Amino acid sequence: MSRSLDLPSYLDQSKGVADRFEKLRNRPVKLKVEDLGKKFNTPKGEILALNKINLQIHRREFITVIGPSGCGKTTLIRILAGLDFPTSGKVLLEGRKMEGPGAERGMVFQDYTLFPWLSVKKNVMFGPEIKGLGTLKAEAEAMEWLEMVGLAKFADAYPGQLSGGMKQRVAIARSLANRPEILFLDEPFGALDAQTRSSMQAYLLKIWQNVDVTVFFVTHDLDEAVYLSDRILVLRANPGEIDELIEVPVPRPRDPGQFLTPEFLATKKRLEELIRPPESAQNEGIPMIRLTELGDEVE
Repeated sequence: MSRSLDLPSYLDQSKGVADRFEKLRNRPVKLKVEDLGKKFNTPKGEILALNKINLQIHRREFITVIGPSGCGKTTLIRILAGLDFPTSGKVLLEGRKMEGPGAERGMVFQDYTLFPWLSVKKNVMFGPEIKGLGTLKAEAEAMEWLEMVGLAKFADAYPGQLSGGMKQRVAIARSLANRPEILFLDEPFGALDAQTRSSMQAYLLKIWQNVDVTVFFVTHDLDEAVYLSDRILVLRANPGEIDELIEVPVPRPRDPGQFLTPEFLATKKRLEELIRPPESAQNEGIPMIRLTELGDEVE
């Protein structure tokens, strides 16, 4: 019998996990999305990118979004962060309608959006100083955030002197220095190698455990989604709609050893079923051109 047939249902939860989700559901709703839709006008006509997205995110929840290419993950996170606007529906932050960006929301992109002419410390100080915090206090707070992400000794270095993972830690520290209530991250680890990515995931979990912040995270990596999340929002494409909202049954606190547990594997299997069509559907319409000699098979 194959291992997949021995897996429990991804819907099964231990008592500890079930109790944790009960507490989560009783937390205040931080962000509410009501019938959100987004259309784009193109030379070929109107495209419906997102359709009737309804979602409630609770305080200090870690929610991740995944889905196939073209499902609207980045469009959704940009709207929730105030960097784009819906064409229908609304987004409420603690009951207040959100229109445009605000200090209560922080954003971290996949690209390293640091000021290359400023030191690491000055990059983190930038937001608080713009908000009117004095230089000495901004510097003290910047050092606290750099300590949290393990980069205090690189405070006087410049972005060009850092590795990719270190740059992203600075970007996270810079965003958190503004004291956002919600931190949005759009595939922040997508350009990193596997080892650095694993370290960054551990740093992010540590930060989330110690900071009063709600996290909304976009990724295409299924292991990352299961490892980090309380819940996983799965979108389908054309148009982008909610396919399923999964409560991750893997207990917290998380560690890399859980990647091979039955709960983890069952959840990942369900994600694969949702976002990856059968092989026949994947290959439909793809022209096959043979560039090897007949009889020279590799399988």
